[in-house]
Amino acid sequence: MPHILDTPIEYLKGIGPSRAEMLRKELDIHTFGDMLLYYPFRYVDRSKFYSVAEIDSESAWIQLKGRVTGMQTIGAGRVSRLVMTFRDQTGETELVWFQGSKWIKDKIVVGREYIVFGKPNLFNGRYNFTHPDIEPADDEAPVLNEPLQPYYSTSEKLKSRGFTPRNFVRIMRNLIGQVQYSIPETLSQSLLSAVKLPARGEALVNIHFPHDPQALARAQDRIKFDELFFIQLQLLRLKYVRMEKVHGRVFGQIGSHFNTFYHQNLPFSLTGAQKKVMKEIRADLGSGKQMNRLLQGDVGSGKTLVALMSMLIALDNGCQACLMAPTEILAAQHFKTISGMLHDLPVEVALLTGSTKKSARNVLHQKLQEGSLQILIGTHALIEDQVQFRDLGLVVIDEQHRFGVAQRARLWEKSEIPPHILVMTATPIPRTLAMTLYGDLDVSVIDELPPGRKPVKTYHFFEKDRLKVFRFIKDQIAMGRQIYVVYPIINESDKLELQPLMDGFDTVSRYFPLPEYQISIVHGQLKSAEKESEMKRFLEKKTQIMVATTVIEVGVDVPNASVMVIENAERFGLSQLHQLRGRVGRGADQSHCILMSSYKLTADGRKRLETMVRTTDGFEIAEVDLHLRGPGDLQGTQQSGLVGLKLASLVKDEKLLKIAREFAHRTLTDDPELRKEENQPMVRYLQLNANDWGKIS
Repeated sequence: MPHILDTPIEYLKGIGPSRAEMLRKELDIHTFGDMLLYYPFRYVDRSKFYSVAEIDSESAWIQLKGRVTGMQTIGAGRVSRLVMTFRDQTGETELVWFQGSKWIKDKIVVGREYIVFGKPNLFNGRYNFTHPDIEPADDEAPVLNEPLQPYYSTSEKLKSRGFTPRNFVRIMRNLIGQVQYSIPETLSQSLLSAVKLPARGEALVNIHFPHDPQALARAQDRIKFDELFFIQLQLLRLKYVRMEKVHGRVFGQIGSHFNTFYHQNLPFSLTGAQKKVMKEIRADLGSGKQMNRLLQGDVGSGKTLVALMSMLIALDNGCQACLMAPTEILAAQHFKTISGMLHDLPVEVALLTGSTKKSARNVLHQKLQEGSLQILIGTHALIEDQVQFRDLGLVVIDEQHRFGVAQRARLWEKSEIPPHILVMTATPIPRTLAMTLYGDLDVSVIDELPPGRKPVKTYHFFEKDRLKVFRFIKDQIAMGRQIYVVYPIINESDKLELQPLMDGFDTVSRYFPLPEYQISIVHGQLKSAEKESEMKRFLEKKTQIMVATTVIEVGVDVPNASVMVIENAERFGLSQLHQLRGRVGRGADQSHCILMSSYKLTADGRKRLETMVRTTDGFEIAEVDLHLRGPGDLQGTQQSGLVGLKLASLVKDEKLLKIAREFAHRTLTDDPELRKEENQPMVRYLQLNANDWGKIS
């Protein structure tokens, strides 16, 4: 028999078929259960009324009572706005709508008394209200008797179909009345007691209609705990299954490939961090379990060397290895680096990208199947069906966030026994995020630079300092160094967006004229061959300056480049600024990063630039980035959507996340298969809410 929470939403009083269709389209609400999880985004004491004269700040949402004394539409078309004059006994303010003004205009009668609820804005020395809620005063009978009234997010489109904040409250009251005694528990009683949380049913009632602030806080903690706990339980179960059920190859031998490389070809002594990570990887490879390890380390920290040594262990045990990178430039860079490191060793390495000619592909496919080709480096081309290995033992994925789960999975389907997996990222991931996105992986961190590397010095300058910056660049070029000048191109497909780059190229060309100076230019609209040619000229020191867009963010390794100038630096995110800075400082010379910005900086923009000047620690930068953007956009993925958090915040609820992970671990240690009767509520919840959180293998 279906549960009441599975009832289609049209059967809820106050909805009906046409409103139900609107809820499905606008809010993805299909059932009573979906509606129950549509939480208020704030709570307001609607018992208190302010007067116009009492408005003294922009910070608080307030409620006014008075009359609309005038109404006019200013402007036309898209830029029009509806402005109403609103007056009480103490003064006058304006109510402004930029959208949905026709619906509002038809609803309001000049001279009638209304209740207005909104947030004051200070404009030209006067307070006004943009897009406030407005209801006739004669309809002011409170929907609730509780002091805190829930406030639900809505839109002009939803309001036009009756989903005003006041009606949302009525609808939710109807829903709670029907389901409050039928809300199933999702946690075991022992866990509820241990964490001192209220029952789920009680929490969901109080999240919508709290009796007091304390009841609301307890309800929020319970729902946040559920969100975080079930993500951790899911991830730790994946890890448990991998550790206990998925058998991996045993790479028990450290043979001639590894030893010869280590004693004769190692370009420099390993750092302590690299040694520690290699120890962790060797333990994984010899354990009989499938390795699934995330390797984090800043640009230039030596991840590629660790990956190569891991691949050589696979070769010593009779297997092949492959490395997949997201772009041809990066794949070619890895091929060049690894081939150079393996000089004189009897190891065959090949490169496979979309540009590889058919004749070369045929030879490569045959060698792979025979086993004579031992290491294959490439792009997405590696996952094509024609690419068949004789015995693939280790898969390395660089900048793994750029590949989808399905793409990655196709690589380890190329071997009967699942290959060991090493995924690498140069984008440092804050601890809370790593715990949530990659909680089923073992994590290794390279947190020190190779010997001889000096931290990049970073400066922030405004336009007035440009000549000083150009003089500094001239001095650096006179010392034999090379320079990057990077411009933000937000949309590579829009030719108009190339203008800043071309203007910048003209400016640089005037100050650094031919024939004394040679300049490369690289952007996303160049053909691959042109791009490669320009990069090659720079690499061979035929040009001293490279003017570019962010296409050089990954894949260009020029040890002689010692200055990175980032134009309009305020338009870049912190992680991108950090990646760009990582393009210099790759040689023994002191390197410099110069952030150029306009004077008009937002508070967040200023904080980003101050952070870059203050520290080169990628993990500290990632933490600041997470706090600035909230759940935000991490590594090009909407992280909030990926982990499905509605109330919990990875920034604000780090302490609760740790508690949730600890209890998820305890639960699985006590009952790895979740077979105990008391854990069945968790099993039912997981079955209904299956997700692919962090699933790598």
